[in-house]
Amino acid sequence: MNTSVNIRPRGQDGYALATVIVLGGVSLAILGSTLTWTSNNANLNERHNQYLASLAAAEAATEKVLAGLSADYHTAGAAVVHSRLSSYAAMVPNSGESAFWGDYEFSNAQGTVGQTHVEVTSPWGVSPLISQYQGLQGYAATFRVVSNARQTRSPFDITAAVGQDIQLATIPLFQFAIFYNLDLEINPGPNMTVRGRVHSNGRLYAQPQATLRFLGDVTAAGEIIHDKMPEDPSVRSGGTIVYDEEHDGGVTSLNMPIGTDNSPSSVRQIVEQPPAGEDPDSQIGKQRYYNKADMIVLVYDNRVETFGGLSAAGSPSIPWSAAKSFISTNASFFNKREGKTVKATVLDVGKLKDYNNTVNPLKTALGHDISTVYVKDLRSQTTDTQPGIKVVNGQYLPPSGLTIATPQPLYVQGHYNAPPSALGTANTTQTKPAALIADAITILSQGWSDGNSTKSLSSRVAQNTTVNAAILAGIVKTTPASYSGGVENFPRFLENWSGNTLTYNGSMIVMFESQVATALWRGTGSTIGIYNPPTRNWNFDNNFLDPTKLPPATPAVRTLIRGQWTVLPPNTTVVEL
Repeated sequence: MNTSVNIRPRGQDGYALATVIVLGGVSLAILGSTLTWTSNNANLNERHNQYLASLAAAEAATEKVLAGLSADYHTAGAAVVHSRLSSYAAMVPNSGESAFWGDYEFSNAQGTVGQTHVEVTSPWGVSPLISQYQGLQGYAATFRVVSNARQTRSPFDITAAVGQDIQLATIPLFQFAIFYNLDLEINPGPNMTVRGRVHSNGRLYAQPQATLRFLGDVTAAGEIIHDKMPEDPSVRSGGTIVYDEEHDGGVTSLNMPIGTDNSPSSVRQIVEQPPAGEDPDSQIGKQRYYNKADMIVLVYDNRVETFGGLSAAGSPSIPWSAAKSFISTNASFFNKREGKTVKATVLDVGKLKDYNNTVNPLKTALGHDISTVYVKDLRSQTTDTQPGIKVVNGQYLPPSGLTIATPQPLYVQGHYNAPPSALGTANTTQTKPAALIADAITILSQGWSDGNSTKSLSSRVAQNTTVNAAILAGIVKTTPASYSGGVENFPRFLENWSGNTLTYNGSMIVMFESQVATALWRGTGSTIGIYNPPTRNWNFDNNFLDPTKLPPATPAVRTLIRGQWTVLPPNTTVVEL
């Protein structure tokens, strides 16, 4: 039996072994490198994640300060904010709020632990506003808030820092062309151009039937919806909406500093008489027109009381022998929309201007002309009557301007604050600062006659009229039975304006619901018989962008405006944002 044996050369065995050893070494090197890369990469990821977490913690610290600044400013104002700067600096997240914050150490820009850097970079004063409110002016200050955050239970010593610039601002309401503290509806039939800023503290609904154009920024705390309000029963065809500037929903609500919530029912208190015992220096007390008025007129069944407001030393009374030159109580007319006879208190602005030109105890006590008047008619009413304040002879105002406020419906008759050379135009260079504040505002034309008020629409024919004043009033909200009338019908009418023009230069502000003139908007035309709309030559009065030209006792809203936000080098002093 022959057996075949293959014999390899000895050198071949050594070569194989060497190859195995080399390949094993290479594999181990690759494995080691891979493990090292994986470890390094894991460390990098962990460091990166820790940095992001610390960055978020630093931002949370700045947000805590901003919340404190905003809350104090809205409820107490600039002086209190200024007095609490050191308190804001001590505001850092802590384990008492959440155990999560026990893992973090916070410091200010100078490295002091347990502190946030808070500084005023622009002191309080009238100044231009920043961010989305550029172009407006307000009483404001700019702050810089910087926080450093470090995660203490970590193998990595990583500090992250962020800084925010913000502005606290009080913004005069009349700097807005349109401002609603309710949902805003704007659904015009003919073409309409809105000149100036528009804001709603609720939603904004827009469904024009022609072209609706906004020349300024449009903002809403809720959504901006290109449709009618769901409750609106009107049937419309779609038009075109054009925005020349920014339009943003979901922005910060702009609230009045009244010491409570900013609901329409709460804000309405600014036109009401204060209850007995209320402190006039309280937040709401400071905002009431009754307390801000130079002159107060209260009409009773058997007398009229006219006297100086809180700013008049001694609140001197004006005897009826003098007051009756500019106040009368014997007018009445029919309001077709309300279906009631208005027992009117009439304020003759021209005669008030003449009284201002005399030496009188109220002007002496004030030290200036009477420029803010509060009127309330307290006479008994029946189910068929309604109180109202009618303003007449107002083409020329007192030199310092005039604000008239009432908690009741107000009717302005004829040209108002409108020099003859500028009638029918947007020229307000010769006007005076003016505002009309009321439960509801109705514009009666140059052609209005109380004697025709009960007649058919064809007998109540309007004439071209110019009104130059900010108007702040209530509305009757949209219901399933009726559209509110929208911004386009916010000033109310009782005449046939067909073929005639209402020229209006001012600011339209809706802060609450009407409580006296509460009849629904029912539309236009002879069948309904209330009014036909005018040709609307409406403009925002650019005078109101100048703080020195705002109407007397202009109301304002407070807000926190966010400026720049940036990541900063950690543990450093403040750098330019």
